[in-house]
Amino acid sequence: MNASSRPASARATTDHGPRTGVFGGTFNPIHLGHLRAAEEVRQALSLDRVLFVPSRIPPHKHTDPDDPIADSARRLRWVERAIAGHPDFSVDRVEIEREGPSFLVDTLATIRGRDGTGTAPPPVFIVGQDAFAEMGDWRAPERIFALADLAVMTRPPGHLRHLADRLPAIVRDDYDIAADGRAALHRSAGTRIDLVPITPLDISSSRVREECRAGRSIRYLVPESVRAEIEESRCYAARPAARAHG
Repeated sequence: MNASSRPASARATTDHGPRTGVFGGTFNPIHLGHLRAAEEVRQALSLDRVLFVPSRIPPHKHTDPDDPIADSARRLRWVERAIAGHPDFSVDRVEIEREGPSFLVDTLATIRGRDGTGTAPPPVFIVGQDAFAEMGDWRAPERIFALADLAVMTRPPGHLRHLADRLPAIVRDDYDIAADGRAALHRSAGTRIDLVPITPLDISSSRVREECRAGRSIRYLVPESVRAEIEESRCYAARPAARAHG
């Protein structure tokens, strides 16, 4: 049986409770591309809310003294301020408050347990197409794909057209993929994967940090509600050159 290419919002009405998107990340720092992507996925899949989940210790990123990760308290505060005006966006502190690396499988298990595993629809994990392809190397990938629906964001140029091209091999046999390649249904868990095209905005956290290091303005790259605080924090400013010792 092939998966329907209808979006997850159109599946059986036996699901009870709000459809919740889970948008995790380092948010180092949050920027307008994050916000626009979350809004477009929310609309495309008719999500009732989107939870922004800043990581405390991102397990897949390494500390670079020349390109630092801002402390978790700052990143959390910036996310809270950035989304404050949106009625359907909120922050979940589940990873900030949990000790140790911020593994997605633990986060999804917590959210599903809190919302009621047997009654509420599964959360929708929002992920970019490149990260999606790497999820086979994340902790307990089989469980991740069984715990949540996935909204895989695609954007031109070179956007993903068929799920089979990026679906991690470790879970490939667990899914029936729709004929058009835009959706897949988990054979045992009933969770879905949907491709969701989004607007290609040329904004990234790394670009924001680069602008800060160069001493340039980040206006219109990040929400105005957090711009001054990010710039004044100087946490992304260039490091002073080490003095030579004779």
